[in-house]
Order: sequence, then C-alpha cells, then structure tokens
Amino acid sequence: MTDAIGWPAGGPGATGLPLVVEGDGPVVDLLRRDRDRLRDHLAARGAVLLRGFDVGGAEGLEEAVRALSGTPLPYTEQSSPRSVIKGNVYTSTDYPPAAEIPLHNEMSYQATWPLTLFFHCVEPALTQGATPLAHVHAVHEMIDPDVRAEFERRRWMAVRTYGEDVGLRWRTAFDTDSRAQVERLCARGGLTPTWLGADGLRTTAVRDAVHRHPVTGLPVWFNHVVIFHESSLPADVREVLLDAYGPDGFPNNSRYGDGGVIPDDVVAHLRQCYRAASVRFDYARDDLLVVDNMSVAHGREPYTGPRRIAVAMAEPSAGAR
Repeated sequence: MTDAIGWPAGGPGATGLPLVVEGDGPVVDLLRRDRDRLRDHLAARGAVLLRGFDVGGAEGLEEAVRALSGTPLPYTEQSSPRSVIKGNVYTSTDYPPAAEIPLHNEMSYQATWPLTLFFHCVEPALTQGATPLAHVHAVHEMIDPDVRAEFERRRWMAVRTYGEDVGLRWRTAFDTDSRAQVERLCARGGLTPTWLGADGLRTTAVRDAVHRHPVTGLPVWFNHVVIFHESSLPADVREVLLDAYGPDGFPNNSRYGDGGVIPDDVVAHLRQCYRAASVRFDYARDDLLVVDNMSVAHGREPYTGPRRIAVAMAEPSAGAR
C-alpha cells in the first residue's frame, strides 16, 4: 500500500532491504518534493529502491544526485576500472560478466569516502546481475568476537601495487602523470608510497576495520579486507600472479595493520558473514537504487546479457569517523 505520493506505509521504523518505492514521472520531482522523507527512510533502512520513475539518463541521474545529496563526487584513488559516462557519472565496474564482485563498502580503503551511492539500471541483465546488499552492522555482529578483536587491535592494511602488466596503472588510479602529485595525494590520503623499478608504485595505508555509523552510532564492519585479500581472486589467477610476481605483487591485498598476513580461513569466515547477511533483488529498467554507504555493503552477481548500470557517489565523509 502506498500513500498519495508513492511512499510505502509503515514509516521509517519498518524493516526490509531495500525499501521499494514505486511510482511514475521524473524521479527528480519526487526527490525535490520529498527529500526529507527519503533521507529518513534511507537512514532507517540503509537502501531505497525507486522503481517506475523516469531517471532521464546521465543528465537526469546527476540532477537526482544533486537533489538528494549535493554535488556528485569524482572517483579518486581508483581500485577498479570504470568509464566516465558524463561528468561524475560512471559505468559500474568494467569486469567480465562471469566475474563476481564481493560485498564491500565503496572506497572504505580511503581516508575519505562517499556516504551515499546511486545505482541507475539503464539496461537489466538477462540472468542474475543483481547488486546484493548487506547491512554491515549485521555483518559486524556475526563475526567471531576473537576475529573482530584482532582487527580492532591490529587494524588492517590496504596494499596496492601498480605495474605495467597487472591491475591499474598509477596514472589511471591517481589521474595524473606527475610522481610529485601522486606523492602529494598520498600524503593527503594517509598513504605510504614506494616507487618500484622504472615505472611501478606500491602504496600502503593502515585503516580501521570497524567504524561507527555517523547517524545511528552503531558499530559497522566497514573495510575492504575481503575484496582486496588475495583469496578473493580465482584460484588459478592467484596462483599465476603469485608465481609471476611473488607475495607482494598482487594488484590489491589486505594485511593486518602491522603487516602480518591475514589467514585465508579468517577471510573465508568474513566472507560467510557477508553472505549470511546479504539480500538480492532483480533490477528493472530505470530502477534507481540509493544506498547509505556506511550502513550497507554492495557487490555484483555474475550475469548474462547487456546489463548497464550507471553509478554516482555523493557526500564526502570528512568527520564521519
């Protein structure tokens, strides 16, 4: 049942992920008219799916972001390949359709991250292709207390290696050709850079694995430990990279904050907690999914068919810790 302007009955105290709001007309009109109500629901549920509305392409998505969250953010310190659609509206990660992307919170390996994410379904997949979601407070509660305590004590380290043969190039990730500018960006973002050989770069950054949600105050499992860890690679790819480049040559990896190796079985446990907390839904054309990035993790199922998802990010987290 919906009220006269398309919002489900039950109010922001109701449960379910995502909250589905169905209607018609330009989505930006809904956002401008009912911005406060949507933000209340987003804070309570963690994700809101707007279905049946007209988003209006990349221009309309950018306008929707501005109506709800202000200026769209650029994709900086990149960790996956994406293409610019227009301005700060991007394609979703350009990985092969057969690849699964583990659940994670956007840019949680950085010193500053977006608080709000937007996913616009331009073209749904023929099969699968969902954006699974999981409340990261629920994930936090499922994790073995001893495992959690180890990360709270030692924190975690994001290790990223940029070379010519594997992964992203540092020029792409940092959007500059200048080594001096990379070093300035690293200093600003709490990264330690090490130049490798003629044109390689490795960065390390020690981050908290557990944060407090800036609105609810709940503890949230907010990090890239699983998605960066080498065990999240396909087994054959992991073996090839290890043979070719050694244990420090993976494009991305996770370690404890003191540099210690995170065992595969610990990461397998974390991965299972994400899966136990996850939910999924099938996209319809022109769906707009809005996600509270510190409340809810997202991933990507493998898929067949065209599947085109446009993404945008907003509301930098400065002061959110």
